[in-house]
Amino acid sequence: MRQYVHGYSDREAGRLADQADSVRELIHGDTLFAPGDRVLEPGCGIGAQTFPLARCFPQVRFTSFDLSAGSLERASASMGEVANVNLLRADLMTPPFKEGEFDVVLVSYLLEHVPDPARALAIMQRLLKPGGKLYVVEGDHGSCYFHPETDPARRAWACLIEVQRRLEGDSLIGRRLYPLLTEAGFADVKVSPRMVYADESRPHLMVAFVEKTIVPMVQGAREAALEWGLIDADTFDRGIDDLMTVSQAPGGAFCYTFFKATASQPETRGR
Repeated sequence: MRQYVHGYSDREAGRLADQADSVRELIHGDTLFAPGDRVLEPGCGIGAQTFPLARCFPQVRFTSFDLSAGSLERASASMGEVANVNLLRADLMTPPFKEGEFDVVLVSYLLEHVPDPARALAIMQRLLKPGGKLYVVEGDHGSCYFHPETDPARRAWACLIEVQRRLEGDSLIGRRLYPLLTEAGFADVKVSPRMVYADESRPHLMVAFVEKTIVPMVQGAREAALEWGLIDADTFDRGIDDLMTVSQAPGGAFCYTFFKATASQPETRGR
């Protein structure tokens, strides 16, 4: 991975935590592990997905790794009393694990940042035992709709997609999970959309998801978008203001879809 599109600032760490909190039940309400499971979590970041799940499943052992030393430092600092998580720095493309070592692989918002997601999935598959389970959650920025919609807001949003594309990522990868997993050789592939919808009747989501998650996510692409001439500063900043208005003005509404896939490692590995 050349570069994480959102950066590694304190603001981004806060955004990741806010995102995880705002959609935890929607995304992970049906994420289940059996006692004794060995769970591998590539790209754990600051542990926003890791620690709540680890607390819910104390009899499960999590091995969670990331390439960013800064993210792992933040994760370690927020770990608290969690005792069933092993944090380490590692590269997904050259993982320091044995073939078939894990019962479950848990992937959250990682494939969108990987230049070769098919290769990443092939590596994860080798690390799963026969019959092991895979969970994958990804967003799809093409699924975003909001009201009121303005041209600056749409252009700022498009900059985020284009910046990530130029960094060899794919912010539209949610729609590709089924073919990616089936082509990688996983069995029992199932994909379900997880839609987040917020309006003024859901003020908590307007704040936690739109103001604290979505708007900072788009803001994170500002520097690169301006540097590459994708947009001028005034238009981008007006777009950010307009996105914030969605959450604050009467009648505002926001909709975004995540995609969650489950799959399994075939009992007999293909060669």
